[in-house]
Amino acid sequence: MTLSGETETQAISQPAGPAVVEATKLGLTFETGDGPVRALSDVDLSIGKGEFVSFIGPSGCGKTTFLRVIADLEQPSEGTITVNGMSPREAREARAYGYVFQAAALFPWRTIDRNVALPLEIMGVSKAEQAERIKRTMDLVNLTGFGNKYPWQLSGGMQQRASIARALAFDADLLLMDEPFGALDEIVRDHLNEQLLELWARTTKTICFVTHSIPEAVYLSTRIVVMSPRPGRVTDVIESTLPKERPLDIRETPEFLAIAARVRDGLRAGHSYDE
Repeated sequence: MTLSGETETQAISQPAGPAVVEATKLGLTFETGDGPVRALSDVDLSIGKGEFVSFIGPSGCGKTTFLRVIADLEQPSEGTITVNGMSPREAREARAYGYVFQAAALFPWRTIDRNVALPLEIMGVSKAEQAERIKRTMDLVNLTGFGNKYPWQLSGGMQQRASIARALAFDADLLLMDEPFGALDEIVRDHLNEQLLELWARTTKTICFVTHSIPEAVYLSTRIVVMSPRPGRVTDVIESTLPKERPLDIRETPEFLAIAARVRDGLRAGHSYDE
């Protein structure tokens, strides 16, 4: 993984596998009634196959915007980006990724099974294959037996797991997650963090994860991308030295706390950028 604004003494962090996402000199400026707003600036970033990469930074720093560029929901103003060697538009049309939003965004009149099936119906997947994919993804997120429930009958954490199941139904190798647990209480969030790590280990998908939580970023990630206030720049990329098996109490170890301290220092340093 490469980053802009790197000093000569910093080692350049390289992706662990073939590049799934590759951004070069990426910038994005929104045109508004009050004038242009520069959201991203000069972002150089490579994300390798099978990585779990978290993006962290202050509100408005471009974390979600970068995720939306990957998903072809926003168009960059400058630079280039590829997803699995394709343009974001081609990747979207090839259904190369699943997207989990901050809110579960489930249709209340559909059962959980039918919510998970919705993108498959749009894709024209046969009923038999829909049933097989629904069963597999519901098993992956530990919601077996809840398929006939409606969203309002489930807790917030279960609804978000259903949203993850819907994204997994595509069976894409890339999963984009935009603060999926931000609105949940700490106990539920911890539990879902554990389950997400188990899911990642079982599926070996590449995950791009936006968060405001330093402990969450350190606990989940193989790499942590620290971003500055607007315009969003990459100020540091931190490679985790934690083992792949991570019980929750690993967060109390000196190694975990050292990584968290570097993330915190990176966030402080990023504030030296001008708005």
